[in-house]
Amino acid sequence: MNYFRLLIILCSSCLIAQQKPYVSEVWVADQGDGTYKNPIIHADYSDPDVVQWGDDYFMTSSSFNAAPGLPILHSKDLVNWELVNYALPKQVPIKHFNTPQHGNGVWAPSIRVHNNELYIYWGDPDFGIYMVKTDDPFGNWEEPVLVMEAKGAIDPSPLWDEDGKAYLVHAWAGSRAGVKSILTVHKMNAEGTKVLDYGRHVFDGHENHPTVEGSKFYKRNGYYYIFAPAGGVSTGWQLVLRSKNIYGPYEEKVVLEQGATAINGPHQGAWVTTDTGEDWFFHFQDVDAYGRIVHLQPMHWENNWPVMGKDQNGNGIGEPVLQHKKPNVGEQFAIQTPRETDNFEQDSLGLQWQWNANPSVLWSAKLPGNDFLRLYSIAPPEQTNSLWDVPNLLLQKFPAPDFNIATKISLIPGDGKEQRKTGLIIMGRDYSTVTLTEKEGTFYLQYTQAIKADAGAKEEVLEEITLKSNTIYLKVAVSAPNAMCQFSYSENGRNFKKFGAPFKARVGKWIGAKVGLFSISTPEASRGGYADIEYFRIFN
Repeated sequence: MNYFRLLIILCSSCLIAQQKPYVSEVWVADQGDGTYKNPIIHADYSDPDVVQWGDDYFMTSSSFNAAPGLPILHSKDLVNWELVNYALPKQVPIKHFNTPQHGNGVWAPSIRVHNNELYIYWGDPDFGIYMVKTDDPFGNWEEPVLVMEAKGAIDPSPLWDEDGKAYLVHAWAGSRAGVKSILTVHKMNAEGTKVLDYGRHVFDGHENHPTVEGSKFYKRNGYYYIFAPAGGVSTGWQLVLRSKNIYGPYEEKVVLEQGATAINGPHQGAWVTTDTGEDWFFHFQDVDAYGRIVHLQPMHWENNWPVMGKDQNGNGIGEPVLQHKKPNVGEQFAIQTPRETDNFEQDSLGLQWQWNANPSVLWSAKLPGNDFLRLYSIAPPEQTNSLWDVPNLLLQKFPAPDFNIATKISLIPGDGKEQRKTGLIIMGRDYSTVTLTEKEGTFYLQYTQAIKADAGAKEEVLEEITLKSNTIYLKVAVSAPNAMCQFSYSENGRNFKKFGAPFKARVGKWIGAKVGLFSISTPEASRGGYADIEYFRIFN
C-alpha cells in the first residue's frame, strides 16, 4: 500500500472515530460490563465473513439481489460494528439486476487481505465467481472481475500459500449445477483474478454431511483447513476439514452444533485471531422472518482442531454461548451498532437502505438544505400484480426481535390524472402496506396485503379510510416471537389508531423480511408526483 492510500485509510478511521457512535434503541450486544450477548448483530447479515487488517476488522455478508451490495462493516473489537460502505454499488451484470432478481446475486462472500489490499470473492449461482478489491475499504472499490464463469459455483474462498501459489475453494448450488454437497479446489493466478484449471473435487458430503457449502480456506501449523457448514441453513452444523495436502485427503470433524441450545443451525462464518492471541468464530442463525443474524463464539485449538463455543456435554463438539467475556483486543472501545433510524439530515441516503434492484438516480433526491427524503412516483413494470416486482422499494433489515417504526409522509400527486401511491411496507414473500393515495382530489389511507406475492398473487386493499390532508403519520409495531406487525396511523402526530389486522411478516428469498418505503404511480403514468419522507425512526 502506498503512503497516500495509507493516509486516506487513517483519515477515514479518524473521521469515523470523531463522529458520535450510533447506538441502537432496540438491540445492543455490548453489555457495558466487559461482556457481550449474542447475537452481536440482530439483523440479516447472512453468511458473514470477517478479516483483520491492521488494527481494524472488516465484515461482509451476502446481499443477494439488494443494491448496493456487499455491505462493509467495521469494528475495532469484534463486538461493536458500524456499517461504513458497500463494495458493490450496483449488482453485476448491471442490466440483468436492473429488475428485481429475488434470491439471486451475491451469495456467501469471502473477505481476505492480500498484497495490502482487501479482496472479496463471491459466487453468483447464475454467472460464476466474482472478485472485487480495494486499498481503501471506506472509499471506492475496483470494478468486479469475473474470476470463473460457471453455472452453480458458489461460496468461494481464496488462499495464497507461502510459496506464492494461489488457490480457490468453492461449493455448488444444486439448483443450477444439478449436484451439490461437494467442494472443489482450483488453481488461480497469483493476482487472484482468474482460475487456471477445471478444479479437483476434494470432499463429498453426500453420505454424512449433506448440503456441505459455505467453504472458507485457511492454513495453520502446516494444515490446510476448509471450514464448511453442512446439514442445511436452519438445521445444520459446522464442519471443519484438514489435510497436509491442499488436495487432500481431508480429515473431518464437526466442531459446532445446536446441541441443547436454542441456537439452530450454527454455522458458516469466519475465524479471526486477535493480536492478543485469542481465536473467535462468527456464524449466523436463521430466525425466519428476522433473517440470518450474526453470533460470535469463543474458539481455541486442541490437537490442531478448532473448538468453538462450549462443549456442554463432553462429546467433543462445541455449542453456542449466549453471553461471554468480550474479546481482548488490547483496549476498550465505545459501544456502537449499525445505524437504523434516518432523519434524512445528510446529503445522501443512509447506508442502512438498500433498493430492491439496481437503483436509478431518478428514484429519489436529497436536496440541499432540505431535511427530508423525496421519493418520486415511479411507474412499476407492466403486468405486475404487486410490489414484489417493483425495483424502487427502499428497504432495510429487521433490527431486533421487538421494535417500533414511525414515519411521516406527505404525498404530492402532481397535476396528472394518474394515481400516485406511497407508504410504509413490511416486505417478504407475503407483504403488507399502509398506503397513502389520492383519487379525484381526495386523499385516502389503505391497508393492503399480498399473500404469496412471490407466486404472483395480487395486492388486495383490505381497508380504506378518507383523510383530511395529504400528510400522514404512520407506525408499525413488530413483536416476537413470530414477527407480528401491527400498523397504526395519525393525522396529527399525537393520537394514533390501529389500522388493519395484525400481519405476520414472512421471509423473502433467502433473506429475512424487510421494512421500508415506496412511491409509485400507475403503469401508464408519465413522470410526475412524489412523496416527501420527513423521518424514519426505529425505537423501543
